[in-house]
Amino acid sequence: MKKMTLVIMAAGIGSRFGQGIKQLTSFGPSGEIIMHYSIYDAIEAGFEKVVFVIRRSMLKDFKEAIGDRVAGKVETAYVFQELEDLPEGFEKPDARVKPWGTGQAILACRDVIDGPFAVINADDYYGKDAFRKVYDYLSRVRNAEEGKFHFCMAGFRLNNTLSEHGGVTRGICSVNADGELISIAETRNIIKTKEGPAVREKDGTIKKLAPDCLVSMNFWGFTPDFIEELAQGFSRFLETLNGNELTAEYLLPMIIDRLLKEERVELTVLGSRDRWFGITFQEDVPIVRKEIGDLIAQGVYPADLFGK
Repeated sequence: MKKMTLVIMAAGIGSRFGQGIKQLTSFGPSGEIIMHYSIYDAIEAGFEKVVFVIRRSMLKDFKEAIGDRVAGKVETAYVFQELEDLPEGFEKPDARVKPWGTGQAILACRDVIDGPFAVINADDYYGKDAFRKVYDYLSRVRNAEEGKFHFCMAGFRLNNTLSEHGGVTRGICSVNADGELISIAETRNIIKTKEGPAVREKDGTIKKLAPDCLVSMNFWGFTPDFIEELAQGFSRFLETLNGNELTAEYLLPMIIDRLLKEERVELTVLGSRDRWFGITFQEDVPIVRKEIGDLIAQGVYPADLFGK
């Protein structure tokens, strides 16, 4: 029986957080990390399976620190994003150390996904509203019809995604009257000001942004036929590296942008009222701990998320 699946992209955790999974920062009173709250919300929304995309070298530590804690609550699977996992006819450049990107991360799930699936980052908090809306969409959606895919994305209000401690990069969405995505503009160095969010340009000038505009935080909903599209696109990507073999990445926003330009996808943006948070700067850590503590005090989460 096909199961609604949540895919968590976690292959980059070790490089972002230090020398191993056990050094991940805990935010909950019982040692929970941000990922645990996402899994809890996904289960509550109705997701029946969680797939962790990790590096093979992370498996033992990852299972001990993260996976074993939720294994009794939801079906889990592990897949490995490896530099050598390439289509037939391609080989990893000798000096390549950078991962191939989020497109390859999802492609690594090809043997464990058979139904609609959502994709999130491992170290972002999205809130219950986004999980409910994406699950509801995926419960109704069908595979591509007349050559056009039907996907969704959780969109967050820009003002709910900013850091108190410096500029951030966000994908600002342009959406039509029907709630369909037209384009995503990656916008760097968005800061908080007294007047609201703004971009600080290189010359120091400030450009105001609408606080309620929707931004992408890499929370997607896909149908299973997207996997084959990713496979074909990955081969085309590798054929056209043109001297960027060591640094080029096969990224979901880039793939979605191509499908939009080719008019091969209708992508519904599902606006979420929840506040996103994550760790952009080390100074964000106490703020995130306070946010989690406030949610527990309000009864949104139990103090011990999964029990003993």
